[in-house]
Amino acid sequence: MSWNGRLDHIHICAKGADAMTELREAKLVAGQGIEGDRYFLGTGTYSDKPAPDRQVTLIESETLEALARDHNMELTPVESRRNLTVTGVPLNHLVGKRFRVGDVVLYGGRLNTPCKYLDDLLGKKLFKLLLNRSGLNCEIVEGGVIRPGDLVEWIE
Repeated sequence: MSWNGRLDHIHICAKGADAMTELREAKLVAGQGIEGDRYFLGTGTYSDKPAPDRQVTLIESETLEALARDHNMELTPVESRRNLTVTGVPLNHLVGKRFRVGDVVLYGGRLNTPCKYLDDLLGKKLFKLLLNRSGLNCEIVEGGVIRPGDLVEWIE
């Protein structure tokens, strides 16, 4: 598998349904999540259903571009409610794989399933448009600090 990816945006929020905040850097803690984020704090919408792969979520910028181009539906990185927006990273191929974002190592746990919650929160009909392209839920294997512009690389 050969590709070169980049981290574009980092977003967190303190509890479910709160507005997401963009960060210039974030500390990812192995086995816990992103410091200050709802799933790190246990205040996320799905925190009552804990799973290791809810520690950090990613979405491809290419998905957001395709929604605008193919469906005239704008979804910004902050509106996606995913923690990390990446470019050039084939997220669907990283289920069950380890990969690096800067110095942090993530494990792709499962594809994110779109939910009606996002439709209701944004007032946009995204559910069907995001099937099989709603992002990747990950576990943090090795923590550290990440910043937009960091390389995203598959670990062989």
